[in-house]
Amino acid sequence: MPLISNEKRRRGIYILPNLFTTAALFAGFYAIVQAMNLRFESAAVAIFVAMVLDGLDGRVARLTRTQSAFGAEYDSLSDMVSFGAAPALVVYEWALKDTGKFGWIAAFIYCAGAALRLARFNTNIDVVDKRYFQGLPSPAAAALVAGLVWVVTDLGLAGQDVRWLAGILTIFAGISMVSNVLFWSGKDINLRKSVPFIVVIALVMAFALVSSYPPGVLFALFLAYACSGYVMFVLRLRKSQQQSKPPQTPPGDNAQ
Repeated sequence: MPLISNEKRRRGIYILPNLFTTAALFAGFYAIVQAMNLRFESAAVAIFVAMVLDGLDGRVARLTRTQSAFGAEYDSLSDMVSFGAAPALVVYEWALKDTGKFGWIAAFIYCAGAALRLARFNTNIDVVDKRYFQGLPSPAAAALVAGLVWVVTDLGLAGQDVRWLAGILTIFAGISMVSNVLFWSGKDINLRKSVPFIVVIALVMAFALVSSYPPGVLFALFLAYACSGYVMFVLRLRKSQQQSKPPQTPPGDNAQ
């Protein structure tokens, strides 16, 4: 008897969603190759392309009802390459290589943070609130690092000019991925629901803004997203502290 039945083998792997996952994996690998060839702008753009493809594979699988355990595992391995190893190696080759131990430690913190983030996401996928991510998502962390590389390179500066900023931002992204800070997931948005016309205009303006200067706008957007979780964390902490305080009795209201 075969270890796996023919029926299970036939329906075990779906081509369409895994094609997007493979394309995202290729983009991450391409980013590493371009960084080795000192083409850092191309490497940064490739990471953004991987992020777009990674966002499509899951949606395509749900729309075509081709989800599978194989696809989920393959997607995680692809994410580790595209959003874990690739950004760490790109930023190390770009700015951190000549900073000694600090450089490779910063790159490793990011890489390890991505691995831990993906492992925690896979184990907690059925128990967390779908509206929020626990920790900074690895694609957003990769876009934050790649965005810095892209915008600085576009300005005509070398990675050595901002090596300490690059190291601090890399460590920040790595730690944010394994933190317990909640980040909005956007999964509560219903794309099938009708929206006011002003929303369509806002989307058009957003595309126009991004197209006006992609490196700077994309980096600013993901930096704002990375900071938004901490801002909301502080606001929730202050709100909980105010609710836990006992109400103060105004002077003169005590019963005599």
